[in-house]
Amino acid sequence: MAVFLTILHAGLWLMLAGNLWYLRRESSDDEERIAGEGDSAGLSVLVPARNEERNLQRLLPSLLEQDHPRFEVIVYDDGSTDGTAEVLEAAEAEFREKEGATLRLLQGNGPPAGWVGKTHALHEAAQEASGDVFLFLDADARLEGPGALRSLARRFRSRPEDTDVLTGFPRLRGAALLLVSIVPNAILTGLPWPLVRRTPGLPSLGALNGQCWMIDADTYHRHQPHAACKSDVLEDVEIGRFLKSEGHTPVMRDVRGEVSIFMYDRYAEAWRGFRKNAYLLMGGTPPAAVLFISFFLLTFVLAPFFEPWLWASVFGLKAVTDGLGGQPPWVSLFAPLSFLLAVAMQVDSTASHLRGTVEWKGRRVAS
Repeated sequence: MAVFLTILHAGLWLMLAGNLWYLRRESSDDEERIAGEGDSAGLSVLVPARNEERNLQRLLPSLLEQDHPRFEVIVYDDGSTDGTAEVLEAAEAEFREKEGATLRLLQGNGPPAGWVGKTHALHEAAQEASGDVFLFLDADARLEGPGALRSLARRFRSRPEDTDVLTGFPRLRGAALLLVSIVPNAILTGLPWPLVRRTPGLPSLGALNGQCWMIDADTYHRHQPHAACKSDVLEDVEIGRFLKSEGHTPVMRDVRGEVSIFMYDRYAEAWRGFRKNAYLLMGGTPPAAVLFISFFLLTFVLAPFFEPWLWASVFGLKAVTDGLGGQPPWVSLFAPLSFLLAVAMQVDSTASHLRGTVEWKGRRVAS
């Protein structure tokens, strides 16, 4: 067992090192290609909103201060019952005074049969967009500084020639840090990003981060990825795989300097959000969930009890990914508790999906 666990943790460190090398190398290549790039392309920022009053009060002011010369913001209000509409209407008046920028509000009353709410909202917003490039942002995002949109647009234009899709690794903020901090750990140790672009014939080895991603408008309209994945709760994972199968493999970029995500304000909200997705991320079947939970429990919770030096590996992995995700240093001191909470959440997600009781923002979530 000790040998197996040692090999397992060595593999995780290799995965992490490979992903960090990839992100830094690609960012360096971007800097070389970015020289001389202008800002002629129009940018459409597309945001889904359902009961996002608090989050929009962070996102919209950060968009209003952007110095990009030509961009539009389209927010699809998907039947909100809080003050989302009022926040948007107030922001519309402010945007009317800003040269080169517009804010448009689209009203919806829920998705049609066969569609997931967020997927339908972004599909409808994209049909109304007029930009040359689409930037999809979650409502809990915030742009960091007035040059963030300009920087993202330049990063997109400096992308490799063989793709029209870019996805980002943002900075994660919020209150439920012991749970939220699992996300950068999963992104950086769960998928070998250097291999994603090198395996065009393997769409299953692909994904994108739905919190922040960009696509050429013509490519979007040609393939209609949200319509293609309209019933998928994990729409970002499936869209990434779909676009890869169509010859547009998403490339990952470090956008921590441009985008922060405030995932959840309370632990109860974080638990409900992760409950919605965890079972599906684990494969969406009971055998796959049992296998994944057992692997996760053994790797991050039980391993140090078999081989004490693996405590250093568990804390080290968490400290590195926490730091990269923008978490305060104290979070990694509670690494065992974070991983134990993640296991409990995975079990709860599996049980809730099997019972058919998963809800999100007042709507039942299909398994």
